[in-house]
Amino acid sequence: MGHSSLMFRVQSGGSLRGELRVPGDKSISHRSIMLGSIAEGISEVSGFLAAADCLSTLTAFRAMGVEIEGPTDGLVRIHGAGLRGLRAPVAPLDLGNSGTSMRLMSGLLAGQSFDTELTGDESLNRRPMRRITEPLRSMGAQIETTAAGTAPLKIHGNALLRGIHYDMPVASAQVKSCLLLAGLYASGMTSVTEPAPTRDHTERMLTSFGYPWQRDGKRISVASGGRLIATQIDVPSDISSAAFFLVGGAIASNSDLVLRHVGINPTRTGVIDILRQMGADLEVRNSRMMGGEPVADLRIRTSRLKGLVIPEHLVPLAIDEFPVLFVAAACAEGETVLTGAEELRVKESDRIQVMADGLQHLGIDAVPTPDGMRISGGPLRGGRVDARGDHRIAMAFAMAALRARGAIEIDDCRNVSTSFPEFVDLARAVGLNITAIEGERL
Repeated sequence: MGHSSLMFRVQSGGSLRGELRVPGDKSISHRSIMLGSIAEGISEVSGFLAAADCLSTLTAFRAMGVEIEGPTDGLVRIHGAGLRGLRAPVAPLDLGNSGTSMRLMSGLLAGQSFDTELTGDESLNRRPMRRITEPLRSMGAQIETTAAGTAPLKIHGNALLRGIHYDMPVASAQVKSCLLLAGLYASGMTSVTEPAPTRDHTERMLTSFGYPWQRDGKRISVASGGRLIATQIDVPSDISSAAFFLVGGAIASNSDLVLRHVGINPTRTGVIDILRQMGADLEVRNSRMMGGEPVADLRIRTSRLKGLVIPEHLVPLAIDEFPVLFVAAACAEGETVLTGAEELRVKESDRIQVMADGLQHLGIDAVPTPDGMRISGGPLRGGRVDARGDHRIAMAFAMAALRARGAIEIDDCRNVSTSFPEFVDLARAVGLNITAIEGERL
């Protein structure tokens, strides 16, 4: 059967100049819908990311009876149903490519009185779900997976959830958030201990909705019995989307680019720290707080990057940015070594293998390892690479063309719409010579 495909063709060279506001943060957009839907009253969200992944969350809560207006120009109004006000959906909830939706909603739905089934596209239905189903079951949740521990997930309602203390084996914001959301419905106290800091958008947003939680060192705890009260949320620009332009501005010649209103939550700024340690000319300006989240303007200019042994403590703080950081490493002088990032192998694609394949094809000495990569910087040539349906890989290779000696063509870019539908238009506006080409493939 024919499958419409999307290819990027990016001419070599160019510089990135001007000012840009990249779209809203994906993590915060998802959580605004989830918490707004179980809050009391009408919550207003501005800067909402109207990309496929976040729309999967929005559509799922609509299917459970929540009235949601928008998104119109990033504005969403959520008529909260209260903690116990969701209704049984008439069909399975299809979450597309969105791992965040599936993992966080599993916790929230484990405590409902009705049954739900969560499914997704081929890529999502291959991603590991035991990391959430096992701790949820120990809370008393009734969840069925495939034999491989993957979606579709069948969640049976009326389970009596009990709070647990869970030591996360691997630092994961999705596991942490899943269990905290289940904890809103569990008797007693639910606490999660994280081995390393992970993004804390869920905790910050619980505070915005007036729901109490505690942090004691590495342990975050929440008790049931509270209420979420509707609030207003202004979503900052997504640093994971900004990262493509930070690297592009650093590696291209004659660049000077300002990214406005970017979220600089300290659990997400690994990309800034890593680029600075590589020698990037990156300024953080006009830092301020917006709705509990820190934001700033980022200025990036052409930089001479040097290879880096990436400190392991920064890995969880930059986990989604490694595809484009690998491109920075390819353009840096010397060797860059990443370890401690085995999580990259179970993202939307095996990001270690897919990036290594593409970089090698473009003439770079890139050696994949079980938990990372070794990259020796050198000249990039043009060529055709495969994004394997992974949005972040597609955008990373698009930026590589700024330093390549020939055009780069990237196959299978359709899923860029999951996080950054305006990518091609915004990149063109600041100087990337990129064209999206629709085609048929068998």
